[in-house]
Amino acid sequence: MPPESLATAPPARRDAVRLLVGERSTGTVGHHSFRELPGLLRAGDVLVVNTSRTLPAALDAELAGEPVVVHFSTRRDDGRWVVEVRTPDGRGSTVRRAGSPAGAALRLRGGGELLLDRPLVAGADRLWVASPSMADPVPRLHRYGRPIRYGYTERDQPLSAHQTVFARPSPDGRGSAEMPSAARPFTAPLVTELVSRGVQIAPVVLHTGVASAEAHEPPYAEPYAVPAATAWQVNAARAAGGRIVAVGTTAVRALESAADGRGAVRAAAGWTELVVTPERGVRAVDGLLTGLHEPEASHLLMLRAVSGDALLERVYAAALHERYLWHEFGDVNLLLP
Repeated sequence: MPPESLATAPPARRDAVRLLVGERSTGTVGHHSFRELPGLLRAGDVLVVNTSRTLPAALDAELAGEPVVVHFSTRRDDGRWVVEVRTPDGRGSTVRRAGSPAGAALRLRGGGELLLDRPLVAGADRLWVASPSMADPVPRLHRYGRPIRYGYTERDQPLSAHQTVFARPSPDGRGSAEMPSAARPFTAPLVTELVSRGVQIAPVVLHTGVASAEAHEPPYAEPYAVPAATAWQVNAARAAGGRIVAVGTTAVRALESAADGRGAVRAAAGWTELVVTPERGVRAVDGLLTGLHEPEASHLLMLRAVSGDALLERVYAAALHERYLWHEFGDVNLLLP
């Protein structure tokens, strides 16, 4: 990827991004502004959105006297957390840390410790299952933490820049380590226009963990919920000929986890380890609005399942040729059936 393809900061307006549209039935690729989205959808279509809030999940700490940054990724049901320990790069961001010893205790900013129990995946050393000394680190994150930032961005952004218009507080305090960024360009006026044109909005929740740009592991288990009202809405819309368009790969993962082999969606909640691949295909989702993903990212398996390889190759060739911007503050891609 050329370095100039990386979005280094949010646009001045949330909806001031470009929209690259690929249609599978015709194989065509079109260029639009995001504000044109209402005209590209139809009355009866359903946008499935992730309402998870982004946490200020990066917290300064010390490990054996050395400054580190802990990325709090996912809270498990037993109170432990999946975390990533990273090294400050001296420019306000962090880089991957080569190994951390099991049993090590990190001193957290604001007090308390985090004990590294074991690697999340045997033989790997990036993600750890860790025990915090406090009952719930989330209040500590809100007081001392900041949004996770990677080196391609030019500076820290306020937490508000990492929330979407659909984000809602979770009753148990859970949230996403990184923003469900496909929904970031939506604004309240644009949502109003969509609804006024007959496009429905259906909420799901999936609290996404870290997806470090330096290591492209398959996604691990994440908590999700599909409400009964959303299941009914999706099933009714499909029966009436409407299209189900997921806003982001997290919305696909949640909805597909609640769908049976025929695509009927039921109310469901729990943990999902589903990885959507071209071989599995999609069952409840017809289209996808998503960001642009790097060549090694496992998300591309899901995109291939939605669009097919031929269309996706055209879309990404067009994105490179027209200098679309990648990552959470960049441009977006709409894949339609």
